[in-house]
Amino acid sequence: MATYVLLPGFWLGAWAWRPVTAELRGHGHDVRPLSLTGLGERAHLARPDTDLETHITDVLNLIRYEDLHEVVLVGHSYAGSVVIPSVADRIPERIAQLVFIDSGPLPDGMSQAQFSPPEDQARNAELVRTAGHGWQLPPPPWQELASRVSGLPADMLERLTRLSTPQPWATATTPVRLTGAWEKLPRLHVLCSFPIEQVQAMAATVPAFRHMTDEGLTYRDLPGWHWPMFDRPGELAAILHEA
Repeated sequence: MATYVLLPGFWLGAWAWRPVTAELRGHGHDVRPLSLTGLGERAHLARPDTDLETHITDVLNLIRYEDLHEVVLVGHSYAGSVVIPSVADRIPERIAQLVFIDSGPLPDGMSQAQFSPPEDQARNAELVRTAGHGWQLPPPPWQELASRVSGLPADMLERLTRLSTPQPWATATTPVRLTGAWEKLPRLHVLCSFPIEQVQAMAATVPAFRHMTDEGLTYRDLPGWHWPMFDRPGELAAILHEA
């Protein structure tokens, strides 16, 4: 039996992991999906100063107060890029493995917002200013994004639209601070949006991808949507179980 802590990306809460959680628990694992502050059932706790440090503390407190050890720490998108490396950097002795779902660790000093192309950064900043009260990034048009993939159940898309919540923008603009302690841990990258070869090619020239060619990491391809917990939950759970 393994202990999994599952962290969702922007706009989502623990509810997004429900099918994956059920599959893993069916294998006898201890599974802890977590809604970060200001998201999911904790949406009412969102504040303008909810930032990356807040979300790091969420995970640190779960691990410490639940006395979790040998944790398989799973992060999707934003949670993979900046949250799980930060947690592992502070308590590497509690972490057995890091699993990045369609994401990779950003280098020290970089923020999640800086990972996006300049035109996307400008568009997101404008959305925050005009539709997010100056401190929240509204959810994307899920119906439009889902039209690019096949196989997404209608009821899942309805839940996604109904339950996603604005992302506190300070979580995206806070630079990640890492000492390098996390780099000693085993890492698995589950790639959905880009094939392994393309990611490795970008790592050679794009600083944001530089950790994607580190020694000791492994890759698994799961082609599909950026949110595999919705369109391919069974396959994602099987990869995590094998990990």
